Amino acid sequence: MHNFGFSEEGQSGSIGDFRLWQRVLVYCRDQVAALAGAVALSLVLTVASLALPRLMQLGIDGYIVNSTVEETARIAGLGQIALWYGLLVTVVFLATFCQVVVLEWIGQVIMHRLRQHLFVHLLTLDLGYFHSQPAGRLVTRLTNDIQNMHEMFTSVMVTLFNDGLKLAGIFWFLFLMNWRLAMVMAVFIPLAVVVTVIFSRFAREKSRSIRSQLAKLNSFLAESLAGVAVIQSFGGQSRISVTHGGLTQEYQERNFGLIKIFGTFMPLTELMSSTAVALIIWYGGGEVIRRQLTIGELAAFISYMRLFFQPLRELSQKYSIVQSAMASAERIFQTLDTPSAIRETIPSGEAAPATPDDQGRIEFHGVHFAYQPDQPILIDINLSVSPGETVALVGTTGAGKSTLISLLVRFYDPVDGIVLVDGLDVRRQPLGELRRRVGIIMQDIFILPDTVRANIILDQPDDPARLKQIIADTGLNSFVDRLPDGLETRIGEGALNLSLGEKQLLSFVRALYRNPAILVLDEATASIDTESENMLEAAIAVGFQGRTSLVIAHRLSTIRRVDRIVVMDHGRIVEQGSHEELMGRDSLYRALVRLDGQGKGP
Repeated sequence: MHNFGFSEEGQSGSIGDFRLWQRVLVYCRDQVAALAGAVALSLVLTVASLALPRLMQLGIDGYIVNSTVEETARIAGLGQIALWYGLLVTVVFLATFCQVVVLEWIGQVIMHRLRQHLFVHLLTLDLGYFHSQPAGRLVTRLTNDIQNMHEMFTSVMVTLFNDGLKLAGIFWFLFLMNWRLAMVMAVFIPLAVVVTVIFSRFAREKSRSIRSQLAKLNSFLAESLAGVAVIQSFGGQSRISVTHGGLTQEYQERNFGLIKIFGTFMPLTELMSSTAVALIIWYGGGEVIRRQLTIGELAAFISYMRLFFQPLRELSQKYSIVQSAMASAERIFQTLDTPSAIRETIPSGEAAPATPDDQGRIEFHGVHFAYQPDQPILIDINLSVSPGETVALVGTTGAGKSTLISLLVRFYDPVDGIVLVDGLDVRRQPLGELRRRVGIIMQDIFILPDTVRANIILDQPDDPARLKQIIADTGLNSFVDRLPDGLETRIGEGALNLSLGEKQLLSFVRALYRNPAILVLDEATASIDTESENMLEAAIAVGFQGRTSLVIAHRLSTIRRVDRIVVMDHGRIVEQGSHEELMGRDSLYRALVRLDGQGKGP
């Protein structure tokens, strides 16, 4: 069962959740060598960085203030110190560069795998899931949440090791030079930890509210852009703009809240750093006067304390990044753990039943269905369609016609009852095979940004001879000949845009290319021009031959050639018969025909 009450706010994703860490680290399994290289670079980077203040101390004590050494030797010694200093700076630069490249490469590989895994899983979920989840929220999963994970891999995982190593190294050097002054500096550790924890807690809450608002904004944008034609037609730009402005204003204010937290924490950290330096100058200066500390050691102490607060600042920020990434990971894995409600229900240990012959027999027995428990859509549907028979489903909007087709191809499963295709329960047939055997031509056509040929073939083997024969048999040569490059014409976003009628023609060829035993037309000619409708009608006449066909149409003039008409009303089958039979009595169908303006009959 889907979690229809899912909320962005409810996903915390604790850093201490080892279950989450285990799942995250699964995606790093084949990157162990690269991660080890990044860790090795961390060691080099830390050692080189911490050696710089030590070099400064040696330069000051050994040559600058040491009057016992000759001037020439002092200058030469400072030159050597400067050379080593420059060499270490170069090492730091190269190690940082290599580490950034390695981490970015690791992050990109891992995120590509995770994004692909998530997208492929989404494609397997049932339609009920997508009806319960705003499109913007799913886009946020594939973009912002993945990006949060990427940032953790590239700037946190190894960098946290860097910072921890650097802090340990700083204290080791401090205690090595003067343990008394190091103990004085240790007073700042609890204070720094408390400030960091408080900051991280506030930052986490603000970050979570920002992500929640971003998901709402993405959902609104997706819905608005999808309905831009309706918005423009009804002059709704101003109202939509106001709503969008409110959402973005709230998003901006939440971001400002996070900025204020950072704006408080950073100066506070700098204040602690400056206080520590002042304390070092006061206490360390006294040690220098008492000859318990050299001037070089005092300068090194000051440099190390400046370095000490840098990792603390970064650790607090990275804590927030990790917290955000863990929240994103929890949402991503929740999506990955969401099972499809539509699965092949073959009991464990039982062999899959043999695929039935493509006869095209359809049976509905006692079928009940509801999208919501208290709102039945189909009620006690009993219907049989013989192989080769053409049946029209008619009725007012909401009668349940399209839902019946959705059950046939298992977009949904009935609440009660059974649907059979060629005598076998559709729930016990492989989904791919079932949907190959039932070809559907819908009113809304999906166009892949690719060639016309690729849009027709999709996942089927390329058979040019078969494709050519289908186009010839259905009389759609003129449609293909009008295209600039024939079947190799690129269509979709950024290429040639097809009209609605041309898309319907393409979808018809796409369905026939799979050689289905059952052909379903769901409002296929509802909104196309007369020329395209005539071409499609001619193609349909050929396509119906030798196939079981179901036709759903509001325009009753499009069902002239059917063998039987099934009339639905409020989820029930209320009438069946030929056109003449239904028109010969006081039937709902006759009333629908009159409303359709076809009083002389379709």
